[in-house]
Amino acid sequence: MEMISRIRSSVIRMHSLSRASWRLLVARRPPVVRGYSSGPAPRVCIVGGGPAGFYTAQQLLKARQDAVVDIYERLPVPFGLVRFGVAPDHPEVKNVINTFTQTAQHERCSFHGNVTVGKDVSVEELRQAYHAVVLSYGADGNRSMEIPGEDLSGVISAKDFVGWYNGLPANKELCPDLSSETAVILGQGNVALDVARILLSPHEMLKKTDITQHALDALAGSSVRRVLIIGRRGPLQIACTIKELREMVNLPNTRADMLPSDFEGVAETLKDLPRPRKRLTELLMKAMNGGGDGPVENSWGFRFCRSPVEVLSGPDGKRAAGIRLAFNKLEGSGEVARAVPTGQFEDVECGLIISSIGYKTIPIDPDVPFDPRRAIVPNDMGRVQDTTGLYCSGWVKRGPTGVIATTMNDSFDTARILLQDIEAGKLDVSINKPGAQAITALLQTRGVKTVLFSEWEKIDAEEESRGKSVGKPREKLLNVEEMLKLAWS
Repeated sequence: MEMISRIRSSVIRMHSLSRASWRLLVARRPPVVRGYSSGPAPRVCIVGGGPAGFYTAQQLLKARQDAVVDIYERLPVPFGLVRFGVAPDHPEVKNVINTFTQTAQHERCSFHGNVTVGKDVSVEELRQAYHAVVLSYGADGNRSMEIPGEDLSGVISAKDFVGWYNGLPANKELCPDLSSETAVILGQGNVALDVARILLSPHEMLKKTDITQHALDALAGSSVRRVLIIGRRGPLQIACTIKELREMVNLPNTRADMLPSDFEGVAETLKDLPRPRKRLTELLMKAMNGGGDGPVENSWGFRFCRSPVEVLSGPDGKRAAGIRLAFNKLEGSGEVARAVPTGQFEDVECGLIISSIGYKTIPIDPDVPFDPRRAIVPNDMGRVQDTTGLYCSGWVKRGPTGVIATTMNDSFDTARILLQDIEAGKLDVSINKPGAQAITALLQTRGVKTVLFSEWEKIDAEEESRGKSVGKPREKLLNVEEMLKLAWS
């Protein structure tokens, strides 16, 4: 009775329910899944339909034959950064969607798109309806450079640029200005190299990918011929992987433009480097020594030990015309080396500046603990701080680092912790929880209609059909209203 009272007070405080919806919330018992226990099925809610959410769901479903998992996603479409973050010329990375689809189609898993947690439904309401809630909603914010001029036209984030060419609805109107010859990318991770590669890739390569048509058209008319990729530390601290670097080195009609002065003393350190770092550094030096032969249309290059201090405006004071960089020296060595300003500067003329200094998790609900300094939900091995039954996985748990495999392992770890808590009695799964039945009824009273996975498949089929007609894997829908109309048709 105490549990019912908490549910009643929480829900009535937010919104009133119809009598029929209230009966659904507290009276209807969830089904018992046979073959594991005679009690109620553990019901788990996952917030976020990207890699972290699907991997968490996959592990829970595999480990417990009675677990029931519901995934809630803000957009009408699933798969998060696999759909909107992976570069269009990396289709092999997107093959993981096949595994996620199997998870979504599992008899004990349901996908509910078009639901914004924190707005349409609160985390507390989810906690009342489920035995456990896992936050897996990623990192949707941009890190600020905190320098003068970063708000000028011509300065954009790599997250938004990637979203623009990958069809993220929020970025469909970005319209980056590609009229200048030189573009500067701040940051030297894999995302920075993705952006550089897309800017310089031949049209013939891109038109066979699932890049959005509006981005393909804009890039076909681009004037960008030179891309500089700026990092505050040196070549021994560069954050990209050898695969991404090799793709830049092998990009057709393009040469590497490096400064030998940036590599002073590097050759002498090679023998002492760990093997992965050694291979990466050797490829960097090969690119530095081997560029420039034969006619080329484009160039790219790393610039090391430089930090942005100001975006320089053009005559109108509104558009970026260049960037001022501070020279750094390194204190310490290896991965822990620190960049320290020397007091010297250089100005680089450019009309497009793309900041690739990292994504940032943002809080979605005031009732959820949040660490603004680290931009994560504070947790212990996935257990959210001081909140029983609330967990997190992926970037919201550890910060926006690593590749999809990193997220997979991290999400599996969170699922195991959750399951351990069930086994240890820290989560009482003997109490009946209504799960999606209650939340769907609640959303209906608020005018929110969900998109089920079978309805997403209508969108999927339409995108593939549109892509096939122009020789592409798919042509993504960019408008949420169009997605919803098609899903519910």
